[in-house]
Amino acid sequence: MSLDAAADDTRFDPTQQTLTTPRVINAILARHGLRADKGFGQHFLIDPNVVGAVVAAAGVSQDHEAWEVGPGLGVLTRALAATAHRVVTIELDARLLSVLDETLADTHNVSVRHGDALRVDWSEAPPGSRFAANLPYNVGTAVLIRALTSRRFARIGVLLQREVAERLVATAGTPAYGSLSLLIAHHGEARITRRVAPGAFMPPPAVTSAVVAIDLDPDARPDPVTFALVRAGFRHRRKTLVSNLRLAGVEVDAVRTALADLGLPPAVRAEALDLATFRALAVRLPAPTVPDGAST
Repeated sequence: MSLDAAADDTRFDPTQQTLTTPRVINAILARHGLRADKGFGQHFLIDPNVVGAVVAAAGVSQDHEAWEVGPGLGVLTRALAATAHRVVTIELDARLLSVLDETLADTHNVSVRHGDALRVDWSEAPPGSRFAANLPYNVGTAVLIRALTSRRFARIGVLLQREVAERLVATAGTPAYGSLSLLIAHHGEARITRRVAPGAFMPPPAVTSAVVAIDLDPDARPDPVTFALVRAGFRHRRKTLVSNLRLAGVEVDAVRTALADLGLPPAVRAEALDLATFRALAVRLPAPTVPDGAST
């Protein structure tokens, strides 16, 4: 039997079928009375090369426990199960739990949990674990930040919207650079390992995607003072750092003096400053008052 010739009325058989075949995916969804839900940001990955790229980006091996968010139909989960010592995967959409029971039935090292990745207790992951996911576009950044700041993972490999991926790896002075870029730089080093066309998904999204690998620094610690300054500095991108910090309650003269100490012009904007410079400013300035947001 060919991979495409699976009967629609039988359970998924990994010896005869693959979750990267559209006909098989359609049959599974039909059998369970489902379709991709835009509310959950669901775009099922169907390119086996991209699946492999995410596993490689996360640096998963038999020595590691891998944690996944949004398994969907289980295509990445199966690849992780074949590579990792143990896999814990978290699915918010209760409708997909019966699908995963079917598509992961032959795996013996996978634990499927029904829950919200924005509330999961990452402390259950052993230190040095790997995080791998095809992240839903609607909550991908928030989930990534929680995984990043949990300090449970040594390596992260994620597939997400290319625009977000470019923000993760951006450097000072580039258009995509911002507070998220600095948060990543504080915790480790990120790189884009593969760009992904919409056709790698079913249904295809309206945007292109990218695989990002993040190597995390085990010595990174929270730095709320610096990141309060970062958030205040980027509050209005078109304003100078002096103006943004003034709006956050920091005296203009203090900001100008601190900038002069560092050899920076008074009209400098936040996007021109790297992480080391923000840290140096944080030592010289009082903490700004900024709205609640992601911290580190």
